[in-house]
This record gives sequence, structure tokens and C-alpha cells, in this order.
Amino acid sequence: MPTLFLVDDHTIVREGLRALLEAAGFEVVGEADNITGAVHEIVRLVPDVVLLDLLLGERSGLDLLGQMQQRNLPTRVIILTMSEQPRHIDEALRLGASGYVLKGSGGSEVVAAIRAVLEGRRHFSAPVAEHLAATLDSPRPTDPLATLSMRERQILELVVRGKSSAAIGSALHLSPKTVDTYRSRLMAKLAVRDIASLVRLAVREGVIDSGPNA
Repeated sequence: MPTLFLVDDHTIVREGLRALLEAAGFEVVGEADNITGAVHEIVRLVPDVVLLDLLLGERSGLDLLGQMQQRNLPTRVIILTMSEQPRHIDEALRLGASGYVLKGSGGSEVVAAIRAVLEGRRHFSAPVAEHLAATLDSPRPTDPLATLSMRERQILELVVRGKSSAAIGSALHLSPKTVDTYRSRLMAKLAVRDIASLVRLAVREGVIDSGPNA
């Protein structure tokens, strides 16, 4: 029986997914609502598939995907999220996601996505597939964030969400001084001089949303 692991910071979502997936014949071997707990359990359990939300409190599910890629785990990952941001889609694929399903999809699509990746195929919700098709028809503009390391991207997201160096350091297990060094480095790479400019760039590039819940 294929084994699954759920990563979402909403209990009701995990409970609904568990009921849906167990009824479809899958075994949910674990779940987590944060990246730290998820990494530990996924390494320990090595499930066949992880269903991963992108919005996990102050952290991005892309951080977890990057850590799994670094560990070269055989587990396949399906992003299950509300975000249709092209940057999120592109980054998820770059980090090895096998599928990208929007939370507005029906339960049957989630099941279909799992079965597809278990067979070595990929599965994308229709709007995601349309974005990927469009990128084949037009040249890509230069990505201003392409030069950033994964750690710099993590710090960028937390900085533009208003987190202090101390808070970022605590979340990422770094000293505030090291955070400041990373922040200065990434601002130099992006050619921005202040936090306001950094936030505008982050909104434009889809690192954070521009709505009230950003």
C-alpha cells in the first residue's frame, strides 16, 4: 500500500485529506504542521509521496522541498496549495516537485495526482499546466532572484514580511549578525538600497502577495 505524509499547518485540512486518501486506498503514515517536524519524520519514515502546502506560518514549503532535494530522498512531492504564482510553480519544479495541485481542485484530482507520480509521471492542475505551456511559447525574462542562494531566499522572504534579524536568526538557527550579513549580500545582488525597495521587488516577483494577507 502506498504511503503518504501530509504537511499543512491547518488541522482541518490534514484531517480531510487523511479521510479522503485512506478511503482511496492509501496509507497516511504521518503528518506535520511545520518544516522542522516534517523534515525529521520524512527522513525517518521515507514515505512514497508527500503532500506539501507552500504556506507554513513564517516558512515556505519550498524550504522543505529544498532540504529533501539536498538529502536526495526517493520520496516524491506534490505541492498542494492555493498559490498560482508563476514563481512558486517554477521554483517548486526546480526543486524537484513531481506535481502541483491547487487547493480549489476536487478530491478526485488529488487522488489522480498521487497515482500519477507513483507511476513516475507528473500532474499539474489546469491553470498550472497553462502557465507551463505558456513559458514554452515565449522567452523568459531575466530572473532577478536567480543569483540568490536558498538561504538568501529564505532570509529575503522573512525580511520582507517584517521579521527582525533576531527573529529570523531564531527561526533559521543563525546569529543576528549572520542574518545581517546575508541581508546585505542579497540586497547587493538585487541592486536595492532599502527595505521598501526590497519589498516592492518581492511583491513584483511573487515572493510575497500584495493582498491584505501578505
